[in-house]
Amino acid sequence: MSRTKRNQKPLNEQNREVMLSDSDINNIIVNGAQISLMKLRRARSTDAQLCYYAEIGVYLEVSLSRGAGITEETLKSLEEIHRIATHEYMDTRKLEAIADN
Repeated sequence: MSRTKRNQKPLNEQNREVMLSDSDINNIIVNGAQISLMKLRRARSTDAQLCYYAEIGVYLEVSLSRGAGITEETLKSLEEIHRIATHEYMDTRKLEAIADN
């Protein structure tokens, strides 16, 4: 049996569910998208860039879910990150097309 302190239940009887608040979810989504954007910028291959671009798209899709607690501010941030990622990815593709010719 687990050790207990005074007036506490044993660890195996405690409710250990982690509850995320709406602000936690918003922070996680925006931070994840920002990390993917940084990785997209550092990626050396177009396949890797496409993967990170897709990740950003997934964060944006999740933010559109109703009832998920996503704020308008988070949605605007994700749209901006997605816009930047689109330009970065397309610019890289253009430069590669020019280099191939």
